[in-house]
Amino acid sequence: MSRPVRIDLARNLRLDQAMNARLCRLRLFLLVLAAALALLLPAGCIVQPPAKLTAPQALREVPDGDWPLLLDDLSAKSLFEAAEASLAYLRKINPDKLFTFGPYRASAGQMAASLERVKDLLYRLPDPSQRSQALKREFILLESVGSDGQGRVLFTGYYEPILKAQAQPQAPFTHPVYAIPSDLVYINLKDFNPELPNRRLVGQVQGRRVRPYPDRKAIDFQRALAGRAEVLGYVADPVEVFFLHIQGSGQLEFEDGRRLRVGYAASNGQPYRSIGRFLLQEGLMEPGSMSMQGIKAFLAAHPQQMQRVLSHNPSYVFFRPLAPTGGPLGCFEAPLTAGRSVALDRRLFPGLALGYVQGQMPAAGGGAAPLNRFVFNQDTGGAIRGPGRLDMFFGSGAEAGELAGRMNYPGRLFFFFPRNP
Repeated sequence: MSRPVRIDLARNLRLDQAMNARLCRLRLFLLVLAAALALLLPAGCIVQPPAKLTAPQALREVPDGDWPLLLDDLSAKSLFEAAEASLAYLRKINPDKLFTFGPYRASAGQMAASLERVKDLLYRLPDPSQRSQALKREFILLESVGSDGQGRVLFTGYYEPILKAQAQPQAPFTHPVYAIPSDLVYINLKDFNPELPNRRLVGQVQGRRVRPYPDRKAIDFQRALAGRAEVLGYVADPVEVFFLHIQGSGQLEFEDGRRLRVGYAASNGQPYRSIGRFLLQEGLMEPGSMSMQGIKAFLAAHPQQMQRVLSHNPSYVFFRPLAPTGGPLGCFEAPLTAGRSVALDRRLFPGLALGYVQGQMPAAGGGAAPLNRFVFNQDTGGAIRGPGRLDMFFGSGAEAGELAGRMNYPGRLFFFFPRNP
């Protein structure tokens, strides 16, 4: 009678061992999956992991007695153009879609109605004092808590570069501007298991496997995409292509005078890393010289450093052709307006909403000038994270690029929420 029992115990032991092995493999898979998730954080308009700070905590109410005087240093025409860009989007989406303004929420329909009301008030009341009093009666003013909890927001700038290009590679025009590669795929973990997080990964199909998509070093310096992606044009300077990725949109100007406007289409899913911070950490540049122009000048003077510096940022952007008229598109598919459109962390701040900024900006002749104007939250960016970052769109071309490259000032950011939405 004892022998069958010993056989069953041995069999059970083997089953337990097999089960433990399967559990170990499952744990290993989950650890690898978590590591892959950490590496494959998306850029640009793709959803990012949640920050510690939540949207209700990002804005705080400003007491009526602490409102700033609402000056505006740009033309009314640009204000109405930017407002119409937000309204066009709000009118075509579900009017019940909710947007978070710190502790408050408003629907797309309510936002559209309040923007129409603001347009009317600003048109009728050009005097800053009257305008401020009228808006105070109808709106609650909310201020970003900033990076320090006291409202400090770093203002930087971006623009739409215009780059000389050729349709076919011919030295020195050998650096491609890529469309979305044919082997790039998106994977949402939740599609495979509802218990997994709702995260989108970017991968490359290789045979029967999906791997992380190649990084900047592999694409730009090891020809990892040769034959895998359409080339929209070839540019002479790889540093200009790099900054085209940073800006997210631009125009390619070909020899025959034709221009092709290109905009963000996708990224390789690799994390964004600042080469400016890298240059400072390496002691290669001083803080006082840190700007887009300063980085370009450094790389032009030290070409032997170019591959190492550019490869520090593994994130890579792919583009799509855009309509030639109007401005470049923000992440809400709304045309951007120079000086009025800003990019913010879309996890924390209400998209398309009317805001107000106070601070400084570069003056055309050098130095700084006061900044006081109404703006619209119409874009985002891979490096624009947290309540203490704002990127302002300066327009197209070299002059806009010169100003955007020097924009690096602290300021304050406000939003308007209707008292009776």
